[in-house]
Amino acid sequence: MLMMRNGIQSENGNDKNTMLEKLWSNTVLYIAKIKKHNQRFGPECSIKVSSYSRKTAASGPERHCSQELGRTARQLMSPFFFKFQFKNVEYSSGRNKTFLCYSVEQQGAECPKLQGYVEDEHTSMHAEEAFFTEVFKECKGNLKYSIVWHVSSSPCAACASKIAEYLKKNRNVHLTIFMARLFMWEEPEIQQGLRLLKSAGCHLKIMKDPDYNHCWCTFVENEGESFVPWEDLQTSTLSYEGILNEILQPA
Repeated sequence: MLMMRNGIQSENGNDKNTMLEKLWSNTVLYIAKIKKHNQRFGPECSIKVSSYSRKTAASGPERHCSQELGRTARQLMSPFFFKFQFKNVEYSSGRNKTFLCYSVEQQGAECPKLQGYVEDEHTSMHAEEAFFTEVFKECKGNLKYSIVWHVSSSPCAACASKIAEYLKKNRNVHLTIFMARLFMWEEPEIQQGLRLLKSAGCHLKIMKDPDYNHCWCTFVENEGESFVPWEDLQTSTLSYEGILNEILQPA
C-alpha cells in the first residue's frame, strides 16, 4: 500500500485543482457551522478546529472526549475520494493507498462513539498502523472496546501480522473489518495474513451495498445527496466474498 502519486485524476477526467477548490469551499462552510455550534452550546461541547489551508482542506476538526479515548480528528471525506478509492474494482489502477473509516465504542465508560477516518497519505505509516498510534492510543484492560473498520483495501501482510498480534495481547478489543477490495489476494503471504487475523478473533467481511451507504452517510461530505451504487458493485462484492471465504477455509 504505497502513497498516492501526485496528479491522479478521476476516472471521468475531472481536474484535481477543481476538486481542491470545491474541498476548500466546503471546508469554509463547515468551519462556519462549527463556529455557530460553539457559540450556541458553549465550551464544554465545543469542537476545536485545526488550522486550515488550501493544501490541507481535508484536515478535519477535532472533537474532545474526557474519557479514555482521548482526542482524535473528526473528518468528512471528499465524495470524489470515496467513490474512487472504495470502488470495488478487480484491478485497482491508481488506488495505491488505503482509506480507513473507523467507529470505536467503549463499554464501561460514558464516552460517545468515536468516528473518523485515516489514510496513508496523511501519515508516515500505513493507515491500519496509524489507527493504533494516532487514534486508538490507549487501551484500558478494565474496559471493552468494539471497533469497526471500513477499509478501501484489505491489510497487507505486515499490517495483518501486527493487528493480529495486538488483538492477541488485548482480548478486550473486538475488531471487525469491512473491506471494499482484497489487496493482492493471490499472494500466499497475504492469504496467511488474513488467516492470522481470523485466528486472532478479527471478523473479516466484504463491504456490501448497505455498508457503502453507511460510510457515505457517516464519513463523507455528501451534501445531502444519496449514495448511488455503481453498476458492478453487487457482482464484484459476490466475487470478493467467494475469494475471501475460500482463503479463510481451514486447510
